[in-house]
Amino acid sequence: MLRTALHRLGRGRQETAPAAPAAPRGAELPLPPTLPASLGCDAVGVPERHGFRLMARLPRTGCVFADADWWWWIVPSGSDLDLAWPAPARYVTGTTVPATHPRLIHWPEDSTPYTPPIPFYLMVCQLSGTAPAWSPRPPVPAPQRG
Repeated sequence: MLRTALHRLGRGRQETAPAAPAAPRGAELPLPPTLPASLGCDAVGVPERHGFRLMARLPRTGCVFADADWWWWIVPSGSDLDLAWPAPARYVTGTTVPATHPRLIHWPEDSTPYTPPIPFYLMVCQLSGTAPAWSPRPPVPAPQRG
């Protein structure tokens, strides 16, 4: 699996290398039409140098896209609720990411495009040396009897 992703990444770099460096602009991550995204989609990006390490350690990985500098994981919409994704990760609402030529480098083994956000979040925290931080919602007061 990792060998295939490495081969695709290397081949994609050779084929899509621009003559002059271009500033990243918004690019859409095209999800495969055969994978239903009923929960909506957001993306979490990490620098390319961390991509293989994260992919190898995650128990399950959904669609992963890569360009020259960043790898983007598809997560369900709202995966940033009550979570502070630590740097160097970038959380993007939707699937338009600051990339030049992202391409699909990992197709999930099951029928969902999503990487489970909680294990992924914990791995990114470990990678960055940051303690996981959940922002719990304030408790809802109990109804008063009166």
